[in-house]
Amino acid sequence: MKRCLDDEFPDAHCELDFTTPLELLVAVVLSAQTTDVRVNQVTPALFARYRSAADYAGADRAELEEYLRSTGFFRAKANSVMGLGAALVERYDGEVPGKLKDLVTLPGVGRKTANVVLGDAFGVPGITVDTHFGRLVRRWGWTEEEDPVKVEHAVGELIPRKEWTLLSHRTIFHGRRVCHSRKPACGACPLAKMCPSYGTGPTGFEEAAKLVKGEEREHILDLAARR
Repeated sequence: MKRCLDDEFPDAHCELDFTTPLELLVAVVLSAQTTDVRVNQVTPALFARYRSAADYAGADRAELEEYLRSTGFFRAKANSVMGLGAALVERYDGEVPGKLKDLVTLPGVGRKTANVVLGDAFGVPGITVDTHFGRLVRRWGWTEEEDPVKVEHAVGELIPRKEWTLLSHRTIFHGRRVCHSRKPACGACPLAKMCPSYGTGPTGFEEAAKLVKGEEREHILDLAARR
């Protein structure tokens, strides 16, 4: 199944736009309860205005909230980002730390956020257990665990560490494009023959193909048809 994911999404990547570890950290915090697309619409202006941890720590709250308003829960997110900036300045000289044990001490940063930052900003392998990842690995029978930390450890025992970051991206891509929560595209899924949950969604190719999303759609359908 992992090899099929590799074939399906060879170019999978973090879908949040960033150029520095700080930008990625802020973007992941902002992505809670909204889409990566929405965050990417907000961050160009945000990152141009706030270039350092100190800038976030010393931000005018009302101004910052306006930048974040369209992401939802903007007051709470402003609190998180300002607190994050202050903690980075106080504890790490304004730099984002490159270790999990340090990242998870920052306000609003859990293991999921930390693993995204480690994997994509620092090249340190990590498994990102978001809602898509957890749903899919349970559907695939890789684990029955519900707790994200237990899911992370269970899957980590199955897959070589060096593959963790790309596995996370490819699984999340598959969850967003093919294996939807309510109606997965089972009949147009390249993993169908190996999936113990095959039949959760429509199994006819034509009907299922209508559910497949994303720029990779034709490639996905071609793989599914050949398998």
